[in-house]
Amino acid sequence: MAQKFVAVFLMCIVIAAAMHVREAEAIGEVYKTCYEGCHKECLSGNGFTFCEMKCDTDCAAKEAAAKVEAFKSGLKN
Repeated sequence: MAQKFVAVFLMCIVIAAAMHVREAEAIGEVYKTCYEGCHKECLSGNGFTFCEMKCDTDCAAKEAAAKVEAFKSGLKN
């Protein structure tokens, strides 16, 4: 009986944790701006997961490029 109670309790914890999964928070302003626009445009013809992965990849690359450019411009000064 106690084993069943523990099993049910653990399942409830797993389910509760799964319900609290959020969208990834934006890394920076470039990422946030890019992701919002990209995701809205992409959803018009594609599924949510596809758009989330596509936009995350594209916008993370743009964010990284912006950070590299900021670093390079900081070195020139």
